[in-house]
Amino acid sequence: MSEQDNDQKNQRRDFLKGSVAMGGFAMSGSAAFLSQTAMAQDEVLVPFTDMPPDFKGPPKQAGGVFFQNTQLIEDFYSRNEDQFYVVQHYGQPELNANRHRVRVTGMVDNPLNLSMADIRRRPKVEIVAGFECGGNQQGIYHGLVGNALWGGCRLRDLLQDAGIQYGGSEVVFYGADRGTETIRDTEVEQSFGRGLNFNEAIQDDIILAYEMNGEPLPGAHGFPIRLLVPGWYGVTNVKWLEQIHVQDRRFSGRFQARDYVTLSRRDVGGVERWEERLVTKIRLKSAITRVTRTGNTHNIMGFALNDGTPLRAVEVKIDNGPWQPAEIQPGATRYSWKLFKFAWENAAPGEHEIVSRVIDVNGQIQATPEELPEKISRWENPGQFTRTLTIS
Repeated sequence: MSEQDNDQKNQRRDFLKGSVAMGGFAMSGSAAFLSQTAMAQDEVLVPFTDMPPDFKGPPKQAGGVFFQNTQLIEDFYSRNEDQFYVVQHYGQPELNANRHRVRVTGMVDNPLNLSMADIRRRPKVEIVAGFECGGNQQGIYHGLVGNALWGGCRLRDLLQDAGIQYGGSEVVFYGADRGTETIRDTEVEQSFGRGLNFNEAIQDDIILAYEMNGEPLPGAHGFPIRLLVPGWYGVTNVKWLEQIHVQDRRFSGRFQARDYVTLSRRDVGGVERWEERLVTKIRLKSAITRVTRTGNTHNIMGFALNDGTPLRAVEVKIDNGPWQPAEIQPGATRYSWKLFKFAWENAAPGEHEIVSRVIDVNGQIQATPEELPEKISRWENPGQFTRTLTIS
């Protein structure tokens, strides 16, 4: 048995005993709402030439897709109603919190059937987490993104109370949103679902969230309760959660096995192969979202996101110049987005290209588009994002 296998075996043993210390990254109490990028009175917005001047996302409506204009990011926390992005696959169910239940079923010793009151009586934790849609991309200027303070109860505690049986290796999360799928010429009704393996599901920073930015979870974001998996793309964070099922095989619903799968070509031991890879943890990325001018200074602003691995630096390059360090704004936590700012002094008149990159503590550098593997699916777009503008 390998050292890794031993570690996983010990982790399962300690979990089943309920003896692992709950260090985690959850926080108690409330966080101050920070306005970090709101424009000052003397600041002037410098338009990007790669972006239409009248660009705006679609209207926010039930069952639709909503993304923000990233030029307008003002706060560390994205406003629930008009900033944090929304993607819905089977529409938006209307649920009654007083009647809603969350069941824990399958390979457990103590099946649970919890009301929202039951869940709220459990120890409350809060965690700051930002994430993006797996399909976020430069064509919409990376607007499928958001950052919020989430409040709820730990998934791990709930699973310990249910008692996962030996052999229970997959934890599947089903939402109350349902739709009709055609599979091999047969129409069937399916609920939105995603699965995590045992070792992923018992991480102590995963919560069942019923609050967003200190308020009850909005309908568009999964009211009355959703899964929150920090560091993972948005598709994993199942909304309108109604069932958690433990089983002994991999889950393979539409949005895990047939969709949200990145198809790309890569070198596998010296052989070029097309590989299908599940969209799971957020890949290292940053994006410049706004430039403003105050006197002779142009302020370049943007955000960085990843899976929670600590960052070493965010850097900005202007035209063909050197990479220069940007300043990460206060308030950033392990799983939050990192808002950054760079002061561009005495910019020369004319056309310019600007780009950012982020580097983590392991030395991984955000890739250029040319360095990324050949890819034909729309999922996962972490490449460096070059912006263009004209200085008058």
